Amino acid sequence: MPRRIHLPLKTEAASPLKAGDEVLLNGYVYTARDQAHVRFVKAICGKKTPAMIKGQTIYYAGPTPASPGRAIGSCGPTTSSRMDPFTPRLLKAGLKGMIGKGSRSRDVKLAIKKYKAVYFITIAGAGAYLSKRITESKPVLYKDLGAEAVYRLKLKDFPAIVGIDSKGKEI
Repeated sequence: MPRRIHLPLKTEAASPLKAGDEVLLNGYVYTARDQAHVRFVKAICGKKTPAMIKGQTIYYAGPTPASPGRAIGSCGPTTSSRMDPFTPRLLKAGLKGMIGKGSRSRDVKLAIKKYKAVYFITIAGAGAYLSKRITESKPVLYKDLGAEAVYRLKLKDFPAIVGIDSKGKEI
């Protein structure tokens, strides 16, 4: 039976998670892809950490527009390794969780362990299914990026697996 995890992710909730654990994520996350990560790092270098970093979880996704009556369109995971050049810096700034697909670099794995974060993986190619687990969606930052803008999403029983746990062990 999958464990329900409430977001934002607290250290005491992250610590007992083990690589391979099935979870259902509940609460708020922020989407961010390549261009948003570039801007996050520039802001951090300027000593202005964006609010959606510290203590939060980022879902590597670029949602499509919502159909009438829906909170969001298709919203599947983006390949996580594309964010690897930025991730250690974001973890140092306080990021606690990431949701995506695929493996991560050695530097990211070490940073996840150092900063006691968690990397969750979710179902690739199932954006329409996953969108049914999103009950709210609102663009909140970098709206000029279109689908790559940062969105605040509310998840309800969003299925994921612990890909890398806070001790640095991977699935």
